[in-house]
Amino acid sequence: MEKTGANLDEIGKRLSEAGVHTVEVAVPDNTGHLRGKRMPVDHFLGSVATHGCHLADAIFALDLHDEIVDNPYVNMGEGFLDFHLSPELNTLRVFTHRPGYALVFCGAEGADKKPVPFAPRTELQRQIERLTGLGYEPHVATEMEFFLCDPDWEPVESSIKYSSLTVRPDIEAVVLEMREGLRGAAMRVEQSNLEYGPSQIEINVAASDAMTTADNTVLYKSIIKEVAELNGYRATFMSKPWADQSGCGMHIHSSLNADGVNVFSDSADAPNAIMSHWIAGQVEHAAAMQLLGIPFPTGYKRARPYTFAPTHVTWGLDNRSLLFRCIVGQGNANRVENRAAGADANPHLMLAALLGSGADGIERQLELPGVSSGDTYDDPGTAASLPATADEAITAFEGSALSTMFAEELATSVLVGARWEASLAADNGVDQAADEITQWELERYLRLS
Repeated sequence: MEKTGANLDEIGKRLSEAGVHTVEVAVPDNTGHLRGKRMPVDHFLGSVATHGCHLADAIFALDLHDEIVDNPYVNMGEGFLDFHLSPELNTLRVFTHRPGYALVFCGAEGADKKPVPFAPRTELQRQIERLTGLGYEPHVATEMEFFLCDPDWEPVESSIKYSSLTVRPDIEAVVLEMREGLRGAAMRVEQSNLEYGPSQIEINVAASDAMTTADNTVLYKSIIKEVAELNGYRATFMSKPWADQSGCGMHIHSSLNADGVNVFSDSADAPNAIMSHWIAGQVEHAAAMQLLGIPFPTGYKRARPYTFAPTHVTWGLDNRSLLFRCIVGQGNANRVENRAAGADANPHLMLAALLGSGADGIERQLELPGVSSGDTYDDPGTAASLPATADEAITAFEGSALSTMFAEELATSVLVGARWEASLAADNGVDQAADEITQWELERYLRLS
């Protein structure tokens, strides 16, 4: 991602006026966790903003618990090399939920000054440029669900009150702080509501370009967790913490712009040609894409019949039992919703897979299969089943056409991480086909997802 050449004097003035004393330079790792360094604002302005700094590439070989996972590209034999953090000054955020701090997202570059191929932001940028080369700018939003818990990681409310405006004003007080924290970090918050789980919450942020949305999503999760803890609570984005309750999804809405206009906008009763190709590409690669959307074995327990998570490769109009829910007849708001991913997915990797799949559909002018309607849990018709376990998803991704769209180093890293998690789950007695959530799964994923 190219720098904008933002004026350092203007940035310095902005940081000074906001009372910023510390700047964080950040990059997401392969699990979607923000890594980087904190530094005094004068050092950032005097050196790092222009010249960058360094960080060990070991961050791209870490799992959620910071175990180093054996990776052919990041290992002791390679020396765990430094890579260069190159600040993208147009991404500067000044925090209000944590006064005195600001954050800048960074590109990851090797010693050769080329983008690090196994960095998630690098791959997303490649797929954005692929679409740009076709004449389109992807416009994306993510919808993120999470549970608000007490310090013992139990939901703070036992009842389910979907979209209630009257229950638990104390919860709304915390959610208000979350909304304001997101707004303070330059996110355009649209709304929030209670979801279909006990103290499950969704806060919606407006659509933006794909990279901004991916960056917003990892930062969203970080801010939600921080605000929860500052108020004596905890927040989790684990996609399925409790077997008898709803899971947490990351629904992704996408459209394509050309010259500032949504090219899907004239889809009235059905997708137009470009929208059809866009969906068809995602349909073709949906099975392989499942590994990016559900990176941990427990997440597949969210995707069961009548959970509002898809079980088959289906597409259609406004129907929440589908994988691809198409919004048409709304002009510039026309879009496609992908409902498969869990809230613990890496947004940069998931968006890279989604954009790459859609671009393939446009490039090859793929045609859509038959439209689905009604209760597709009960009657999916001829639609193929999505991978229902991590093992099935690994098989679907390995050697797939989607995997070859990724840099080899990144595709390998995805498989290495997925096999590691599946192996740990098997060693600890997790039955991927069962609905039960074991204590081991909670200990591994609840706090860090």
